[in-house]
Amino acid sequence: MENWDLYDKNRYPLGRTIASGKEKAEGEYHIVVNIWTINHQGELLLTLRHPDKKLYPNMWECTGGSVLSGETSQEGAVRELWEETGIQIREAELIYMGTYKDKSAFIDSYTVYKDVDIQDIKLQEGETISVEWIALEELDDIIESGRMAIPVVNYIKPMRDVLNKMVLNIRTKDISQ
Repeated sequence: MENWDLYDKNRYPLGRTIASGKEKAEGEYHIVVNIWTINHQGELLLTLRHPDKKLYPNMWECTGGSVLSGETSQEGAVRELWEETGIQIREAELIYMGTYKDKSAFIDSYTVYKDVDIQDIKLQEGETISVEWIALEELDDIIESGRMAIPVVNYIKPMRDVLNKMVLNIRTKDISQ
């Protein structure tokens, strides 16, 4: 079972942990990360949630999850990307987009530029069943058609301009130079 560090509304550590799945008290938060992987064609990597998932089965999402007790946000992002896709990166490759606070978590959003062949993606058993590279324009169609997990829709709304700039950046220049 995973344990998460708890924070107050200002992201000040409370010095306590909670097991995943346990109810947090009002005013207690943990940290969640999401990672938008962008290839050199400016496409976004999405995974399809397993049909047996309790929340948002068969819905598309970016890579993400909760930061474990003792981890930094960046360490959690690197671990989640590895666990869910098999993509290995260094913390220095993460580009911070911003933080969204919901009723029980601080959601730190990152992008990473990485070219990975779709056949090389290793889906996490019980978590995801499919993966796709999509154009930024397709993201709107997936959201509007109700095929994107609601939390991801909520997280990306305040970050959308930043994500657009990240994709445009890769489309206009080669990031590897």
